[in-house]
Amino acid sequence: MSEKTLFDAITLGQNTLKNRIVLPPLTRSRSSQPGNIPNALMTEYYQQRSGAGFMVTEGTQIEPRGQGYAWTPGIHSQQQIEGWKSVTQAVHDNDGVIFCQLWHVGRVSHNNLQPNNDAPVAPSAIATDSVKVFIETGPGEGILTDPSMPRALETDEVQEIVELYAQAARNALEAGFDGVELHCANGYLVNQFISEHSNQRNDQYGGSLENRLRFLKEVVEAVSAVVGPEKLGVRFAPLFESTDEDRVYLGLVESNPLETYVEAIKVLENAGIAYLSIAEADWDNAPDLPDAFYQAARATFSGRIIYAGRYTVEKAQRILDKEYGDLFAFGRPFIANPDLPERIRNDWPLNPVDPTTMYGGTDVGYIDYPTYTSDNYALRHTNESECGG
Repeated sequence: MSEKTLFDAITLGQNTLKNRIVLPPLTRSRSSQPGNIPNALMTEYYQQRSGAGFMVTEGTQIEPRGQGYAWTPGIHSQQQIEGWKSVTQAVHDNDGVIFCQLWHVGRVSHNNLQPNNDAPVAPSAIATDSVKVFIETGPGEGILTDPSMPRALETDEVQEIVELYAQAARNALEAGFDGVELHCANGYLVNQFISEHSNQRNDQYGGSLENRLRFLKEVVEAVSAVVGPEKLGVRFAPLFESTDEDRVYLGLVESNPLETYVEAIKVLENAGIAYLSIAEADWDNAPDLPDAFYQAARATFSGRIIYAGRYTVEKAQRILDKEYGDLFAFGRPFIANPDLPERIRNDWPLNPVDPTTMYGGTDVGYIDYPTYTSDNYALRHTNESECGG
């Protein structure tokens, strides 16, 4: 039995983290408009949660075409950089460590969100029909709708996007981030290149698994050259089976997921990056990853490994005891409990999350969740009982 706990200090790249608890990337769609600019509300949100040993921002688009949902922040304009500076300063003032997640949604977008109402860009002109995107219909108002048909990127355009990732990494350093994470999961652009379902290219970026991993490899190398491998992480979301078609990670279940992701992890190992982040399926009754994956990931990758996806403290401790993972992310619990590490440490009860305020809106359901005291917990639950909740 391991003697490790979630409250051990642990190194990650050049940083010493105060615990193994991670605030994962969580889309909240609160940026200021026009311009998708980080703001004071977002600064307060991240500052409240800086008790985490490690923090990763919500997905942050690297260019205007990288946006797939209304009101998500970017890292491609000077105004956005300046907005993020307030966030990083607030986190650092609380001795926190924060990386920026660099995001390009590829085909998971709508003409309404694209410059000049153009088609979204993707490895191939293949639409996704297993996810909705959120577009603005008015100030603070929007609807869920189907993504638009994408157009296939030309080869030279693929190489230009690699440089856009590198520039976004430069911008993140200017904004004060401690490093960056590449969003290569959940059916977004890098995942679209990796997947046999969304990549039917006939150039050097398509066909064989080696070719389908080329875009990942080039982005990792380009960003690593900017920030250094010790300031770089990559997130994957390997799916081994589809049990709920409406909640699958955009339908990208490979015919041989173990081979696909072990080879992808080898790319990261060869680059010497700081960490690998694995987002497990998180819908109700989702299957756990097979032990074969946990074992292969640990055997293949020598850096830190972060796991997320419906994690409880008990599951995190179990994976830690087996030495499969090093850090553990708690998404929905961190949304509703800004003081989550202290609640875990003291076994205090958790606030329930309000699903109606997850995306977009005001401070309600964003920065107004209370920290724990016995008095406010008792009052909150007395009121809920009186209302039949």
